[in-house]
Amino acid sequence: MKYGIYYAYWNDSWNANSFLNYVDKVSKLDFDILEINASPLAEYSDKQINELDKKAKDNNIILTAGYGPIAEHNIGIKNKRNKILDWYKKVFSSMQKLNIKIIGGAIYSYWPIDYSKTINKKEDWKKALEGTSILASLASKYNINICCEVLNRFENYLLNTSKEAVSFVKEVNLSNVKVMLDTFHMNIEEESFSNAIKESGKYLGHFHLGEANRRLPGEGRMPWNEILDALISINYKGYAVMEPFVKKGGQVGADIKIWRNLLEDISEDKLDLSAKNSVNFLKTLESARRKVKK
Repeated sequence: MKYGIYYAYWNDSWNANSFLNYVDKVSKLDFDILEINASPLAEYSDKQINELDKKAKDNNIILTAGYGPIAEHNIGIKNKRNKILDWYKKVFSSMQKLNIKIIGGAIYSYWPIDYSKTINKKEDWKKALEGTSILASLASKYNINICCEVLNRFENYLLNTSKEAVSFVKEVNLSNVKVMLDTFHMNIEEESFSNAIKESGKYLGHFHLGEANRRLPGEGRMPWNEILDALISINYKGYAVMEPFVKKGGQVGADIKIWRNLLEDISEDKLDLSAKNSVNFLKTLESARRKVKK
């Protein structure tokens, strides 16, 4: 597998002005992939795109994109859909120029959910299906896969389990709509990591890694042997991207609900070292598990 990390591990803003420095950083830390926020790409100039593309190619780094749509970008809202699609066209155009083939997140809905409003899961499911189908048809023109992230019940209500996500993807029935799992959310909702991964099987298009408290893999109690064994068993060829959040502050900290620093030392040097140790932990463990499977 190829391993990556989300830029917001180091940043407290969803709208980073530039991702250039993170490309250099993750390359030096032994990662294969940098995941960036798709939202700023809607306003990227040709110069910014060319600079980021060159930086990624020079460092042999693959770029992927994530997005937790704001309420105004909820593709399930029919009377706003044309405006939303116009915005996504800008994002997808930039993604294509950057050779980004994956956008993952609650693309079928919005995030975080406003639970003060009335929830009608049955009706919203239908609206999400319609909107996702239209959005995916647009994305296909740019050779982009929509990876529908399974979130815990406190952050969304449409797709909480692998079973629900597979059902949703099957109903959309488009080859570029896939399931996305995240170990943090799975830890809350799934009865079994292994069963959930195997249930997703061929529909699994993207995978996020993190501990139960959102720290880096290897710094907690997640059953990484079980998780990696399951991914190996389904012959998963996609990307495995860490999405750790360990610093309080900023919009990222507020949205993720990080009210205390999860590390005693949150200096950039310490964060870098922890990330390097984590990706090497996973690579070493995966190699060992593959030997066991032979």
